[in-house]
Amino acid sequence: MTSYMKKFIPYIINLLVFVQFSAGSLAGQTPDSVDGPKIKFDKEIHDYGDIYMYGDGNCIFKYTNTGTEPLLLNNVKAGCGCTVPDWSRKPLMPGETASIKVRYTTLNRPHKIYRSIVVTSNAVNKPSVILKLKGKVIEPPPDNSRGENINKSDGSI
Repeated sequence: MTSYMKKFIPYIINLLVFVQFSAGSLAGQTPDSVDGPKIKFDKEIHDYGDIYMYGDGNCIFKYTNTGTEPLLLNNVKAGCGCTVPDWSRKPLMPGETASIKVRYTTLNRPHKIYRSIVVTSNAVNKPSVILKLKGKVIEPPPDNSRGENINKSDGSI
């Protein structure tokens, strides 16, 4: 064994003891039994169904702080520029409900919708949540010049 390795053995042993102690002290604690902010969404997937080009691409994801301390959304980030989330930057007190409003641009061409929005927060149960959008953008019939949705969802703004 080299002298270099002999110098680091005590550090490695201390690290292993620390990891073992930390793991043992958290045993039996689940995110549900830990105090702190907790996030619960009413849904994590929004299905537009069939939506016409230039149709209403707005939806809402409601969430509740089911924890014991204020919940703060650190960031809400969409995977592309066609999906724009809007959310409150204020802390959400225990028991309160808020929402993330999402605007999806129904481009001028038919396509399938598969988009995600990553929500990061100080929640102890789910510090990161992936919200999903799905559906299909289709061409409107010739008599539908306004581009209305075929299926109006309950999450429209």
